[in-house]
Amino acid sequence: MTDLKKKSPFEQFILDLQKFAGKNQNLLENTLSNIFTMRLLGNKTHGDLAEIGITEFINQFLPEYKAQHVGKDLFRAKTSEEDILVTRLDDMSEIKVSLKAYGVGPLQLSTDKDGVLFPLLESLGDTKIEDADEIEALLQRPEFAHLAGLNVLPLIYQEEAKQCAIMVFDISALPERTCVIERVEPGLRGRKHPVWQFLDSEGNYICEVRYGGKSANALQRGLWTDSRKAAKHFRFITDQWITYDHNLVLTELFAKALNSTVEAHQLALQPINTELQKFAYEADSDIDE
Repeated sequence: MTDLKKKSPFEQFILDLQKFAGKNQNLLENTLSNIFTMRLLGNKTHGDLAEIGITEFINQFLPEYKAQHVGKDLFRAKTSEEDILVTRLDDMSEIKVSLKAYGVGPLQLSTDKDGVLFPLLESLGDTKIEDADEIEALLQRPEFAHLAGLNVLPLIYQEEAKQCAIMVFDISALPERTCVIERVEPGLRGRKHPVWQFLDSEGNYICEVRYGGKSANALQRGLWTDSRKAAKHFRFITDQWITYDHNLVLTELFAKALNSTVEAHQLALQPINTELQKFAYEADSDIDE
């Protein structure tokens, strides 16, 4: 059985990314500004482009790793919810990363595509679980075992304030932090379906399992948290919130690139590649310090 408390290669990757970001904040600020500029093109455009942008960031600036964008063409063949396959080069361990570019607030950690979490909780016979041993046993059940493999990398933004951050939800701490699991009935704040909420020792929200029945859509099922309500259970990878600016030159570049030829694209790539090589050379990438 998978141990939720066991450290994973993903945790080491996050630590290395955090160290690099701390020494090279300007590079991450630039990438995140460009990613969230894409919201000017469409409400969902930034999510797909964030996947390829962060993939390239890893390949350019983290020499201990290589990354591959899984791509939507492989979506149906994926066995997990990854968007980026990251490989640590010293031991060739593979890390399947699910990248989420969400506004501050509700954040889906897993779609629970097999729909097992909600039925399991419903079958327990109680609407509130407070016994520590019972909670621990529940979280060790096979239905929850996949949580140990959730490698979610959230890019969170506050659009009005033009601020963003990379924040990681500490799923490995769920067993020891959860003190209450309770059913919340529908009707509250327009909620159409019940949810099961996980609370800490102070009664604060950690995460929730949403309704997973046949009538549920993608936003009504799976494991969710909230980057505002559960902020204490997130870890900042960036130095708190980063203020970003819209790069209007980038939107113009996209518009013109869509109407130009591959030959022009190759010419445009030359100075971009030169600049990236310069950035990589000047970056402090010693993450072992």
